[in-house]
Amino acid sequence: MTDNVSEGSKPSPYAGQDTIKIIEPQPPLPDFTIEQLSPALQDVVRAQGWSELMLVQKKAAPYIMNAQDIIVQSKTGSGKTGAFLLPLLSVIEKDHKHPQLLIMLPTRELALQVHEEAVKFGAPLGIKSVAVYGGVGYGPQLDAFKEGVHIVVGTPGRLLDHMMNGNLSLKSVRDLVMDEADEMLGMGFYPDMKRIQSYLPRERCTYMFSATIPVNVKRLAQEFMRNPKFLSLCPTEVSVSSMEHVYYVVDPHEKDSALLKIIEAENPESAIIFCNTRRDTAYLHQYLSARGLRIGQISGEVGQKERQQVIQDLKNGVVRFLVATDVAARGIDINGLSHVFMYDHPADSEIYVHRSGRTARAGNSGQAISLVGLVEEMNLKATAAKFGMPLIKKALPDEKKLGDVIRERASVYLEQAYRNLKQTEKNGANRMVPLLESLIKSDEEKAVLGMLLHQFYWKAFTGNDAAERPNSDVKPELGPDEEPA
Repeated sequence: MTDNVSEGSKPSPYAGQDTIKIIEPQPPLPDFTIEQLSPALQDVVRAQGWSELMLVQKKAAPYIMNAQDIIVQSKTGSGKTGAFLLPLLSVIEKDHKHPQLLIMLPTRELALQVHEEAVKFGAPLGIKSVAVYGGVGYGPQLDAFKEGVHIVVGTPGRLLDHMMNGNLSLKSVRDLVMDEADEMLGMGFYPDMKRIQSYLPRERCTYMFSATIPVNVKRLAQEFMRNPKFLSLCPTEVSVSSMEHVYYVVDPHEKDSALLKIIEAENPESAIIFCNTRRDTAYLHQYLSARGLRIGQISGEVGQKERQQVIQDLKNGVVRFLVATDVAARGIDINGLSHVFMYDHPADSEIYVHRSGRTARAGNSGQAISLVGLVEEMNLKATAAKFGMPLIKKALPDEKKLGDVIRERASVYLEQAYRNLKQTEKNGANRMVPLLESLIKSDEEKAVLGMLLHQFYWKAFTGNDAAERPNSDVKPELGPDEEPA
């Protein structure tokens, strides 16, 4: 859920506390105050009951007002929306009724929330905003464009549809905000965002806001921004270093399905999954490859030539995942590896360090995720204490939350696929609309449509055209236990 600008009306929860670790550009700019807003906007802000700005608003607004590209890391609920909305409202030219500010978010719900805040604070100033997202008719959005708007808040897919159809021009956009940037990449918006970039003026300012800054967000910043500054406002218990250590406590008999669920929720760009034995490596390779994931394996049984080929395939994106024993923990250097999964917790704490060191390389950031039982949890905490690593304990995503993510991601994949169709293929799709309308009248036929949508989603998610996710309860049969590789 995105931040509500109105939270600025409350006293800052960080005032007088030392629980926040602040990393600022050097030299830092002086803090921003309400008095530095335009007089008209000051009146609007004070009418909402504000007495002071929140910490992220004080710290981020000076760079935005000075037209400096910046990446801001701040937790959800800290006031991020106000941090970009208030200073940018101050510089909008009211008489120029063309989009000057573009705000991109991953979901329609977030787009609506930010749009509501833009209306709340912009409408009294005569500044117009429109929310642009899929799943609804085009009419109201087209009407808003014709009437003239200053701010466009939307999801990448529908924004791109409007631009490709000539409904929306971004030639006047001077400021671009990417909010919840980590979630946007997890949804698979990157291709759409790159196409949108081609419609934007080169001379613009770009601001990125995110609760976390994983490796893919940093890489995105380099492609969209010009020498961005970095501002981080994180609780001291949250690591702001390049490495994040996360763990889940899971039933040992359900680790395979738990891992699959985490992969689907996290949507890593690429990852190594570590096991302690050759048997577990072979088992997990079969389990995940049977579900369509593009995955290779390395263990003591794999020859040097094959091992080098698998590593090269991971580097080139031929495979997305590598399941391995600790023969892969040393000497592998893969820039851009976003995740390391510890399917089995190592007996030696030094091995944990070597495993996790396969990510967060060459100045990038990364995430080490462990699946542990209760006893292993104690061992992991001892390792963390020994090496001074902050640990983050997470609960497995519940079915409702994961279902929401999957449906939103599937919607993105569908929009992208339709956008890339040739006209003859679009004509063929239109022929099926009457059949679709008849099928959705029956609950039983809706399930058939759900099956087709899920098959489409899973193939798009895995990047494997042959993938049809089977029953996750079906598990491969393997031989007896073996010695660790």
